[in-house]
Order: sequence, then C-alpha cells, then structure tokens
Amino acid sequence: MSGHSKWNNIKRKKEKADGARAKIFTKIGRELAVAVKEGGSADPAANSRLRDCIAKAKAANVPNDNIERIIKKAAGDASADNYENMTYEGYGPSGVAVIVEALTDNRNRTAADVRHAFEKYGGNLGTSGCVSFMFNQKGVIVIEREGLDEDTVMADALEAGASDFAADGDVFEISTEPSDFSGVREDLEKKGYAFVSAEVEMVPDTYTAIADPEVSEKMQKMLDLLEDSDDVQNVWHNWDAPEDEEE
Repeated sequence: MSGHSKWNNIKRKKEKADGARAKIFTKIGRELAVAVKEGGSADPAANSRLRDCIAKAKAANVPNDNIERIIKKAAGDASADNYENMTYEGYGPSGVAVIVEALTDNRNRTAADVRHAFEKYGGNLGTSGCVSFMFNQKGVIVIEREGLDEDTVMADALEAGASDFAADGDVFEISTEPSDFSGVREDLEKKGYAFVSAEVEMVPDTYTAIADPEVSEKMQKMLDLLEDSDDVQNVWHNWDAPEDEEE
C-alpha cells in the first residue's frame, strides 16, 4: 500500500517548526481559539474540530498547559471572531503548484504578503481553483517507525478505518478520508500511538521536480517566506524536493 510518500516535505516542516517554536505555538494557538468559537464549545468532547486542533498541537509539542490556557482564554475572548480562513492558489518556479491556507484578521495585508512571496521568487498568484484540482484533501497521520512493528501498525490503522498505509523511511504514514480522520486519529491515540504530525492536508496527485539548483533555491526561499508569515497556517505544494535540500 502507498500514501503520497513524501515524508521529506513533512520532515522539513517539522524541523522548521522545531526551530521556530514560538511562532508555531502562536499559529496553533490561533487555530485553537477559532476552533473553540466556530465549534461552539471549549469542551473537546463536544467539538470535533477542537479535538483535531489539540491533536495537531500535541504533535507540534505544544505543552498541555499552553493548550488548556489557550482554550480557556478563547472561551471568553471575542477577538477570535475577527479571524477568517483564506485560501490562495498559484504557481512557484517551474510551474510548481502551491496552495496557501491563512487565518487572518486583515485579508488585504495577508493577500499582499502572499502575493509578494510569490512574485519575489519568480512565482505568480493565480485565481481560485487554478491548482486545487491537482490536489486531494486527505487526513494524514505520521508515526515514527522506531520500535514499532510494521504489520501491527498497519493492522491497527486499517482496523481504525484508514484508507491507506505506507512505510516511508523512518516513519509510517497513514491516510484517511477527511470525514474519517478524527475517528482514525482518536482510535490510534487510544492504542497509545504518538504522532509526528496529524492533520487534514491537501495532497497532490503528482509531484514536480526542479532540475536547476538555482530554481530549486528560489522555490525553497518562496516557501520559507510564505511559512514565516504570521497569518499563513499551511502551505501545500507538489514540489518533489531532493532530500539534501530538505535538510
């Protein structure tokens, strides 16, 4: 069985998160606050979106005390109502498809920041739908492989309702339908599994390689600039970056 099998992309994202923990905590905190407001409850048992956000926060090593404090604050903080979800689509160098998901309280500022990142490194921001047809929404759960038996993890994942399973380097990658993600994640969590990452992602159908190292460098810088934006929550792309460029 095989998932989208691009652990390099996830690994680099995690390494970047480890190096910029304060900003990551802030972004996840914003997601938690909005999940409380939009889900209508500060109780994870009654708010599936909040449960998923908590799992994402834990995978990013946000301390439990921080999570609880953010949720408690969001329950009585009207400022979370000011944020809206925005999605931008465009092309990076060499026609790499890029989707940017943002959570912002100022759409003009965010749009300008995203457009600047694309144009600075030879990309261009497109219209809604220009690249999203190249992606499928999937739940993706990544588990470190060390100390685990592949057959056992695969059996547990499929029994929980996963649609796909892949052993990719030093991790196991479990894919689900978006509607099944919460149930599969919760079932695996109950069985004692810890996650490197766990969220619903935009997974590309195919990947684009860039042969020119200089163009690859531009692509990486564009992604870095997008991910460094305070408003940008996720950047999905179909660039098949060489492993040495990911590290």
